[in-house]
Amino acid sequence: MRLPETIERLYLDFDGFFASVEQQADPKLRGRPVGVVPSLETTRTCVIACSREAKALGVSNVMAVDEAINICPDLVLVPQKPDLYRRAHNTLLAEIETVIPIDTVKSIDELTCKLDDRAIANPEALAAAIKANLAESVGRFITCSVGFAANRQLAKIAGKQNKPDGVTIWHPHMMPGPLLDVPLGSIPGIGQRMKRKLAGLGIADTPRLYAMQAKHMRKVWGNVTGERLWYALHGYDIQAPETERGMFGHGRVLPPDHRTLDAAYEVARLLLTKAARRLRRNRYYCAGIWVWLSIKDGVWQRQRSLPVVRDDKAVLDALREVWDAARASLPRRTKVYQVGVTLTNISPASERQMDMLLDDEGERRKWEAITSAMDTINYRYHRTAVSLGPWNPPGDHVGGKISFTRIPTWEDFL
Repeated sequence: MRLPETIERLYLDFDGFFASVEQQADPKLRGRPVGVVPSLETTRTCVIACSREAKALGVSNVMAVDEAINICPDLVLVPQKPDLYRRAHNTLLAEIETVIPIDTVKSIDELTCKLDDRAIANPEALAAAIKANLAESVGRFITCSVGFAANRQLAKIAGKQNKPDGVTIWHPHMMPGPLLDVPLGSIPGIGQRMKRKLAGLGIADTPRLYAMQAKHMRKVWGNVTGERLWYALHGYDIQAPETERGMFGHGRVLPPDHRTLDAAYEVARLLLTKAARRLRRNRYYCAGIWVWLSIKDGVWQRQRSLPVVRDDKAVLDALREVWDAARASLPRRTKVYQVGVTLTNISPASERQMDMLLDDEGERRKWEAITSAMDTINYRYHRTAVSLGPWNPPGDHVGGKISFTRIPTWEDFL
């Protein structure tokens, strides 16, 4: 494993991405505390993202709307516009590529680049060039923070030290000095649960974490992730292996007029259809479905096994059976505040095998052909022109909601 002697990576993180895109698109929002929310039809949700003005007043991401308004009465709530964020993301990436090639897009608001000799010699000039190009070509209200370090993980941590609109450079000869001042919970891979576990072992800050042995961290994490983190924090050039996809799913907070079991079913049906389309676009099959409902007393959930399928009829039939179970087990007047559907047990299309105990190959191939024809028509006309059952989504963006980890494609908005 190689230990770099100089900075080799840039990590770029857009500041308050969704909120800053809203401010760039709408001059009336500039300079005001802005909170992006899933919908304006209910306050039983959270602020997905907030502007720097809102953060300065104490509002934070994933804060309950009621709490955010109590902290900041002047908070301007803006409903999410996923397609706007997708287009902004693609535009920003194109502009950055005119300055430096992008190595990996980590999320809708984060990316990393490998540095060439010129960038290594003058990282400040590179960061300034990126920022100037974005301000001139896209707009000055979408800013970014940039970190430079020997590896991607350290560059990410560095980039978060001077937000918003900052530049932080951690040369190997400086380490581990600046890293030791970073709060333990600000290190990627250390959530609240791991933080509590470490505290129970007497490791309450970053210096103590840094002093651990690699094998000890592997034991604490229970897998190789802990050991990889040790090498990353100690400046080694280490890359996590590509993760394999495990499922396709969508969830949605329901507007007040869709909080009955019957209305929630219609939303779930559309979300599941969207998930099945993504499954097919990515060339997968599934063998299970998981449905969960957020209700007053907690969460109702149910899983169901399927043959290896990918057509709309198969997954919608399974959803109907699960919903029948929900109607049978829940009071008729149950309020459903949020619904989620997930296709599980997925496998690549190239590995698909029919179940020898099921005599349904002809039926499956028929419905796969029908579904494929519907996909072709919908993609051709850039809208849902054909579907199994009515297509009347409440509000907008069914299946195309904003996400920090998944970047929607144009097909998500059909």
